[in-house]
Amino acid sequence: MFNLLSPTNKTFDRGVHPGDFKELTRTEPIERIALVDEYVLPLSQHLGAPSKPVVHVGEKIVRGQLIAEPGGFVSAALHASVTGKVVAIEPRPHPTGRMVDSIIIKRDPYSAQQLYDEHSTDWENMEPAELLSAIQHGGFVGLGGAAFPTHVKMSIPEGKRVDFFMLNAAECEPYLTSDHRVMLEEPEAIFLGTRITMKILGAKRAYLGAEINKLDALAKLQSMIPADLPVEIVPLETKYPQGAEKMLTEAVLHKEIPSGKLPIDIHVVVNNVGTVAAIGDLFKYNQPVIERVVTVTGPGIRRPRNLLVPIGTSLSHVIDHCGGMTDDVRQILFGGPMMGNSVRTTDIPITKGTSGVVFFTEREMVHKKEYPCIRCMRCVDACPVYLNPTQMGALARAVHYDDMLNLNIMDCMECGSCSYVCPSNIPLVQSFRVGKAILREKMAREKADGK
Repeated sequence: MFNLLSPTNKTFDRGVHPGDFKELTRTEPIERIALVDEYVLPLSQHLGAPSKPVVHVGEKIVRGQLIAEPGGFVSAALHASVTGKVVAIEPRPHPTGRMVDSIIIKRDPYSAQQLYDEHSTDWENMEPAELLSAIQHGGFVGLGGAAFPTHVKMSIPEGKRVDFFMLNAAECEPYLTSDHRVMLEEPEAIFLGTRITMKILGAKRAYLGAEINKLDALAKLQSMIPADLPVEIVPLETKYPQGAEKMLTEAVLHKEIPSGKLPIDIHVVVNNVGTVAAIGDLFKYNQPVIERVVTVTGPGIRRPRNLLVPIGTSLSHVIDHCGGMTDDVRQILFGGPMMGNSVRTTDIPITKGTSGVVFFTEREMVHKKEYPCIRCMRCVDACPVYLNPTQMGALARAVHYDDMLNLNIMDCMECGSCSYVCPSNIPLVQSFRVGKAILREKMAREKADGK
């Protein structure tokens, strides 16, 4: 049905081909992790304003109950991962390295941990606005790692329309296989979530794009497509960063998202396949986002696994469940090796945006000396959005951040392709992140000052 070497496998121009290293977990079925005594739920585990607590210390709560409401339109609700008691609302360590206000829940050891108000929803008789409201109140964010509030992405601005809904199942980051396993094990939830999302958006057709290194998942989904559901399974070339929205729409629809624009500007909405499956579960069981699939992998963990983890579970417990770290582990990444962030402690919680945790040993920690740029232009050839990383890198080193705007630095996705191919080992993407942060701060100040 699908050919691994077919020239028709779709892709985008440029990009890089790192090893995928998915063999560690691609055949590991999703395994539910044991419950722990304490859960730490940060109020900031999505893009936008932090959630606002609606519970108080000492209050007894039930699994799936709302414990924090959105702090604004670009925000997300938060629900209890377990039945228990709120024992504190205080700053705790966060995967970003910051201290973040969090709701601390002590699990009730005698509870059966039944879902709060479990029931199916008659979604077919609901209006699109009602469906969207349910998703907003379910605390949905992009589960691919970006953690952008889902209801914001699905709220179509006046004058815009959606022709196509795209399920992003590329999972192009090396090592990660959580989306792969969701496609294999939860196809019914994916198709239900697709139906509901298409109704909200008014989309005429859906596409599910997945890299060809997930051949078994592609074949299974293709064989199970409901006859009345207009969705097409699209095999993609295995290439990084195939999972970026701009790359996915270019590969599948041959449409380019203009500079400074979003998929909606070409009449498309893109959602991660795990998010879509979770939407299916919301309307089938009334289950908000209280748990997620996490790939725990890498040479530095003894038993790599794909785990179903309640939000707020400590990383240290996840490590114990996987047999512990090897003695020579040197780095822990939240996310994949291309765009993930390194963490310095295991005393941090799994959040809604944690798609995977990768453990590296000294062998993978290549300490390379940085050399001057030799103008080889490999970074230019690799950049998927046609920027000039070598010139932007020179401006960043000279602290000429304003001049980087003329080179469209804000279009940089920070995918790391330029750093990956640089023979001089120049940390290009890190300098671009700093430059963009400084420029955003400057633009915010100017806006506040009315300039």
